[in-house]
Amino acid sequence: MKPFCKKSFCSLLLFFLMYTIIQAQDDKKIRIIMIGAHPDDCDDDGGGTAALFAQMGYAVKFVSVTNGDAGHQLTGGVELARRRFAEAQEAGKRLGVVYDVLDNHDGQLMPTLEVRLQIIKKIREWNADIVIAPRPNDYHPDHRYTGVLVQDAAYMVAVPNIAPETPALTKNPVFLYFQDRFKRPNPFRPDIGIDITNVFEKKIAALDAHESQMYEWLPWIGHYADKVPQDKTGRIKWLAETRKQAISQEIKTALEKWYGKEKAAVIKNAEAFEICEYGAQPNDEMIKKLFPMLANEK
Repeated sequence: MKPFCKKSFCSLLLFFLMYTIIQAQDDKKIRIIMIGAHPDDCDDDGGGTAALFAQMGYAVKFVSVTNGDAGHQLTGGVELARRRFAEAQEAGKRLGVVYDVLDNHDGQLMPTLEVRLQIIKKIREWNADIVIAPRPNDYHPDHRYTGVLVQDAAYMVAVPNIAPETPALTKNPVFLYFQDRFKRPNPFRPDIGIDITNVFEKKIAALDAHESQMYEWLPWIGHYADKVPQDKTGRIKWLAETRKQAISQEIKTALEKWYGKEKAAVIKNAEAFEICEYGAQPNDEMIKKLFPMLANEK
């Protein structure tokens, strides 16, 4: 073989090896699935964290367990479900996530075996490392039952004889809860705090895509429809102000654990998660691997 050919061959071989290594690394990238009851729930509870994962190159999926066909004061049924599906797809584009909407009726969700199997399949298909869902104590029955359904799926995702048409996971994911304000029977415990200050605008942009909810239904049912601005710029500003959550002392303590006191003191927007006692039980080092945005902190 001539020297030039040898050099070309070696270059091609090196390129192939590097490509294989990169592909193998990509295959090991963390995969996150967030599961909410309605289109817009995941955006509201975990949109900032999802945006961080997505911009770091990780695969994120949102799943709405219902189609949202009851959440409006003027329209409903198929027409509303179609509108909310379109809103969810636009929100997904703005965050850089995949957005699935299951065809279960809004306001009528029950923790049945049929829906549990839907959840198991979604988690398996995504090959999830992290699963985030509501706690099963909440004002809305759909939220409560979504929490129950995900809890019921937590062990079964690794059982091959359950829903065998979708291969079982070979490892159990870490299951987490979204933050909430409910105190009984036990308050939310912020085990993980994530600084979303730099992606807060992305989160608001995703929520803005859910026009039927942010500017119509929620203001109507909450009796503050008169506060919603009519112009686009005003709406975005108003949405950012009303969706901004105060950082409680408990959340601040969690942020200090992961970011240190100095960095935590300047965090303006955050999301927090509680580790579910079902599924894999991560230690601090594992949490840093699962949440790479924490790896270089402190």
